[in-house]
Amino acid sequence: MFIQHLAPVADSLALSALVAALPLITVLVLLGAVRMRAHRAGLTGLAVALAVAALAYGMPVGQALSAAVQGAVFGLFPILWIVVNALWVYRMTVRTGHFDVLRRSFSRLSADPRIQALVIAFCFGALLEALAGFGAPVAISAVMLVALGFDPVKAAVVALVANTAPVAFGAMGTPVVTLAQVTGLPLDGLAAVVGRQTPLLALVVPLLLVFLVDGRRGLRETWRPALACGLAFAAVQFAAATYLSAQLADIGAALAGAAALAALPAARRPATEEVRAAVLTGARSTGPDRRDPRRTVLRAYAPYALIVVIFSAAQIPLVRDALAGATRAVDWPFLDVVDAAGTRVGGNVLTLPLLATGGTLVLLAGVPTAAVLGVRARDAVREWAATVHELRRAILTVTAVLALAYVMNLSGAATTIGHAVAAAGAGLALLSPVLGWFGVAVSGSDTSANALFGALQVTAARQSGLPPGLLAAANSSGGVLGKMISPQNLTIACAAVGLAGREGDLLRRVLPWSLALLLVMCLIVVAQSTVVLGWTLP
Repeated sequence: MFIQHLAPVADSLALSALVAALPLITVLVLLGAVRMRAHRAGLTGLAVALAVAALAYGMPVGQALSAAVQGAVFGLFPILWIVVNALWVYRMTVRTGHFDVLRRSFSRLSADPRIQALVIAFCFGALLEALAGFGAPVAISAVMLVALGFDPVKAAVVALVANTAPVAFGAMGTPVVTLAQVTGLPLDGLAAVVGRQTPLLALVVPLLLVFLVDGRRGLRETWRPALACGLAFAAVQFAAATYLSAQLADIGAALAGAAALAALPAARRPATEEVRAAVLTGARSTGPDRRDPRRTVLRAYAPYALIVVIFSAAQIPLVRDALAGATRAVDWPFLDVVDAAGTRVGGNVLTLPLLATGGTLVLLAGVPTAAVLGVRARDAVREWAATVHELRRAILTVTAVLALAYVMNLSGAATTIGHAVAAAGAGLALLSPVLGWFGVAVSGSDTSANALFGALQVTAARQSGLPPGLLAAANSSGGVLGKMISPQNLTIACAAVGLAGREGDLLRRVLPWSLALLLVMCLIVVAQSTVVLGWTLP
């Protein structure tokens, strides 16, 4: 049995916290200053975490390695299992040409490029975030905007800023699921708190997008559709996260936002030639008069409709219980850890939701999708294998970061840092979103930031008397605002629109908005920690 110690280094909490932070410092320096590739930085940080666990905390080497393997397994299933299957569905739509059909369908919803930016970057981007995440929404949305005639820089900036409000529930709720796993807090409770934070961003982001597209004129002329889109998105995201399912929060919100735009007459008014000349500075890739047959358009929408139907059916109590029946709890071998109070920690047992997980449900939707799109079984399998190959570095990065997080959590290093950070007292409410923002800014993933800092936030909250669920949720909600400035996302955006090497230009454009929205989130969390907005918490 390994007993976690709070201050193993010279009985000093400050020195112990400094040593405990070495793995995180290593990863951040290698990513931010050295600019090492993410998978190599993650593996190096994992090696440092193992050394700290064994040498500073006295964790047996076998148990430290077992903790790392458990974290890597969790990274593969259910996290990467979701991402691989979601991108597999997307690749099949590209292979069959139905992705272009979908893009043309969006362009016909409105002839106003400012509304098109809302439909594609905010609504469809949110749907892509819900299904895949991990950079896919930014790349795909930016490419679609350029194809409609947007300037590449503007298209990249719009795609990056739009990829904020849905991130906490992205990839079928993976960031929130991971947060619940590493903190031991109930998933439903965490999702409900996040659902009272990120919807407030959804009210602002559409207004910001039309301003980015067309300045004050765009805001003056299209604020009503933008506000209606944001209200519909926020309301459904809140309701789904609170009463239905974290996995469906972004799907429902994205569809609601698009429906609000489609139903509003002001959104369908064509823009003046002056506006189009100012906004659409590129060349359209498709003629404006081309129309696809209704049957082809329906087939293009079918993959996403199938996913929504299957995930909705999975929430029916009878079906949900049947899927949960396949869940297996594994008593993890070579791992026996208790905290300083003698209580066994949750990492001793690994829960595997074999069927009741987003990845399996997306896979179930992908099979009929292949049939609807006319993809032969052999080609569908090849596309799945190609997806895995395309994500090989991302797979290595995520498994390394999750392994690092599990070693830190089970060795007690995260608890030590949490106790040290708790010295900030009530100021933690202001700092907790900043910590999540910083983690996503350097790692490019809200999931990774939650894995790294989730347990730390909970420990610090308990030490300072603040609600643990509030600070854990704030880590994720603040983290979504760091995604637009992460090197990973900036690189993806530049590569998608042909601006390789101009990541610095994009960073300068989006950094002020990232900081401004982060300040708003900090104020929201501070208010929720007091009587001002404390009544909004579940």
